[in-house]
Amino acid sequence: MTTDSTLLNSEMEIEQQEDLYQQLLAQSLENMQTANPDSKVIRPQPGICVKTTSEAGKKKVFVNICQSNLVPPPPEISKEKLLDLLQLEDPSGYRVPMSLGEPHTELDNNSQGCTAYDVVINQEFFQKCQKDSLFQQFVIMVSLEGLENKYNIELSRDWKVLKNRKFLGSVSEQNIRTKSKPVIQELQPQENSPSEAKRPEFTLVVEPPSGVPEYLIAEINLPGVVSSRALVLDIGEDRLVLTARPSLYFLDIFHPFLVDQETSVAQFNSSTQILTITLPVVSS
Repeated sequence: MTTDSTLLNSEMEIEQQEDLYQQLLAQSLENMQTANPDSKVIRPQPGICVKTTSEAGKKKVFVNICQSNLVPPPPEISKEKLLDLLQLEDPSGYRVPMSLGEPHTELDNNSQGCTAYDVVINQEFFQKCQKDSLFQQFVIMVSLEGLENKYNIELSRDWKVLKNRKFLGSVSEQNIRTKSKPVIQELQPQENSPSEAKRPEFTLVVEPPSGVPEYLIAEINLPGVVSSRALVLDIGEDRLVLTARPSLYFLDIFHPFLVDQETSVAQFNSSTQILTITLPVVSS
């Protein structure tokens, strides 16, 4: 029996190329973290796979709820308090830290195209959700809401947890922020809660209006605010949180863009009482 040396050489070249690719990938991830020390790359572990549909077109959507000990846990809450919270019209007072990944195209069991999203939550909190169906339903609900806010989509609440599948597709790394940068001024929290504050009127404008977006500009109307010292602004890569003290206004919104927090600029005009935030768009 003879062996074709060209086949052996081809296999060796493929292995060498794969090794080189893995080395370059590891170096790229390391450089990314070195360049941005306020973020880290995580590789989540599979958890549960939730099947639902998009309201537009009724297309299949799968949500992979994953786990990682690098994502911070939410505050401790009992089952009784969670039940009370769910009775409120707006249960957003209890927030679950999570990383929302980009959509990726996959094939379902019928080899039909579908969309999948990866959501990463704290590993210990995930295990708690596995033991209690109420917590699992809650985390699925907030995951769907988070994806809707980030990607401007509408997902059906008629969802199903797949029994024999923990993940659809392949697990990918995600880059998460470990520190948010206050753009205006960081103030110590007061006793008044944000729930007592009003939601201010605001507008979001994309520049340029057509073509590839370069900037997202937010204008927030803040009647009664006389100085930027009363403002606390926190900009995430796809989220904007503003508090006007003392409990005048509270705004927490997601937008469908990834922005550069470090080069974002905020200006408050005390004459018009309008806060203008210019957010450079990284991708949409």
